[in-house]
Amino acid sequence: MQHNPHWTLRQAQALFDKPFMDLMFEAQTIHRQHFDPHQIQVSTLLSIKTGACPEDCKYCPQSARYNTGLAAEQLMQVEQVLTSAQKAKAAGSTRFCMGAAWKNPRDRDMPYLEQMVQGVKAMGMETCMTLGMLSETQAQRLAAAGLDFYNHNLDTSPEFYGSIITTRTYQERLDTLGKVRGAGIKVCSGGIVGLGETIADRAGLLVQLANLPEPPESVPINMLVKVKGTPLAANDEVDPFDFVRTIAAARIMMPRSHVRLSAGREQMSEQTQAMCFMAGANSIFYGCKLLTTPNPGEDQDLALFRKLGLNPQHHHTDAGDVQRQQQLAGELLTADTAQFYNAAR
Repeated sequence: MQHNPHWTLRQAQALFDKPFMDLMFEAQTIHRQHFDPHQIQVSTLLSIKTGACPEDCKYCPQSARYNTGLAAEQLMQVEQVLTSAQKAKAAGSTRFCMGAAWKNPRDRDMPYLEQMVQGVKAMGMETCMTLGMLSETQAQRLAAAGLDFYNHNLDTSPEFYGSIITTRTYQERLDTLGKVRGAGIKVCSGGIVGLGETIADRAGLLVQLANLPEPPESVPINMLVKVKGTPLAANDEVDPFDFVRTIAAARIMMPRSHVRLSAGREQMSEQTQAMCFMAGANSIFYGCKLLTTPNPGEDQDLALFRKLGLNPQHHHTDAGDVQRQQQLAGELLTADTAQFYNAAR
C-alpha cells in the first residue's frame, strides 16, 4: 500500500491561498501523474426511494422537515431499478449509483437491495449505493452481493457540521465509512460547497477525507443546489473560481482518487466545468437528474466532451463466481420470459 501523507489544516489552507494559476498548474501536473487527463469516469445516479427522510440536513429537499413540494415514494421495485440501469449503460455510464432517502436501511429492505446490486453487476457495470448509516452486518451483506462502492458524504468540516445537520453526528458518518471499508467496499465520500461555510471549512473537509486510513477512491465535490423550502434556499451563490479551487485542492491532497464534479453542474457554464476538469476532476454524474435535482442532459455532456477532447472512461466489471452462481440459481426459479425458457420447471 502506498503511503499517504498526513495533511494539516494549515497545509490545506495554503493550497487555497495559492495564486490561481499556480494552483491549477500543480493540480493538473499531479493529475497527469496518476490518470489519463483525457478520460472521464461516467456514473448515473438513481433515487430508488425518494423523500420522507427523517434527517434534518438543511440543504436537502428530501427531508420530511421541509416543505419543498417533493412527493414521497416507496422503495422502487427491483425490475424498475434494473431497467433504469440498462438504460444508463446504453447511454454510456459505467457505474450505476442507487440512492435511498433513509437515515439507515432496515433489515427487511436488505434482500431487495442485494438483488439490485446483483442485477446491475450482472450487466457488467460498477455498482454504488448511498443508503445512510450502515451496521457492520449490512455492510458485509452488501459486499457479499457484490457492491463496489458506498457513498456517504462528510458534507463539510467537523466545526461547521452542526450548523447544517443535527440528527446524525460527524463521528457516526466516519463510523459508517469505517464499516464500509472494513467490509471490503470502496469508499465514495465528499462534500458540498455553498452551505455558508468558510474557506477554512472547505480545507477542513478535505483534511478529514485525505487523512482517512485510506482516502476515498471517489470524492464527489458538490455545488449547493438551492431548493425552495429548504433553510439554505437563499444562500449566496458560490464564486466559480472558489469552486474550482476546491476541486484543485482535492486533486492535490488525494492524487489517486477520482474527483467527481457532482451536483450543481446544471448551473455551471461550460467554461467553469472545463476549468474543473483542468483542476483534476475526472468523474461526473451523467443524466438529467441527480436524485431530485436537475443535471445536464447526456447530449450536453457529450457535446462538451467533444469540445474539450475528453472521452468517457470504459470499464467492464464481470460478475464474480458467487454472483454467477446466484444469477444461475435465480434463472432456474424464474418464469418463462421472451429471452429465457425455463426447462427446469
